[in-house]
Amino acid sequence: MTAPLFRDDPYLTTAEARVIAADDATVTLDRSLFYAAGGGQPGDTGRLELEDGTFVDVSDARYADDRTRILLAVSAPVPTGAAVVQHLDWPRRYRLMRMHTALHLLSVALPFPVTGGQIGESESRLDFDIPDPNLDRDGITAKVMALVGEDHPVSQEWITDEELDASPELVKTMAVKPPRGSGRVRLVRIGAVDLQPCGGTHVASTKEIGTVAVTKIEKKGRQNRRVRLALVE
Repeated sequence: MTAPLFRDDPYLTTAEARVIAADDATVTLDRSLFYAAGGGQPGDTGRLELEDGTFVDVSDARYADDRTRILLAVSAPVPTGAAVVQHLDWPRRYRLMRMHTALHLLSVALPFPVTGGQIGESESRLDFDIPDPNLDRDGITAKVMALVGEDHPVSQEWITDEELDASPELVKTMAVKPPRGSGRVRLVRIGAVDLQPCGGTHVASTKEIGTVAVTKIEKKGRQNRRVRLALVE
């Protein structure tokens, strides 16, 4: 199994690990600070430092089919059993953290069922099931930025599968459901304004998001509206 270091400390940028499985294109570590793609958030990138001081690039991170292991896509083979030091592409990760937290605030500003989403380094999107097509781009931006400026703390907590079943309103996404099977589900709390299941990485407070703006609102069906949100700084 791969211990997900990113879950407990999303600000960790370097960490030692040992290779527990490998082939020509992928490496599995016993502990990973590289976030594995999921929930619309891309996998992390960076480098592995080998014992001889050389580096191997990591271009992606994904879960294996059983979700107990994280597979890192690497630029060169790394032997099983090797000790490595992980180096995260921190500027990229931090932008994704800011964007992911901003999307949670967007779901507060637009309290409608979420039909899809994608997180990017500079621009992200959420799709909403909205019967009223008259959306004000500047007004939505102002609502999100007000939440950013209130500097809400961002934290995580866990509930059981049974507790989630008893509170279905916590799940905002219509198609994507929280992963089950481990007996518990991770929740991300933003102050008193938002609480929802999420496995992604987030900033510690909303003020870290910086300035964001709604750049475009698209019609993607009779009631489906795609709202694009971008980092301005």
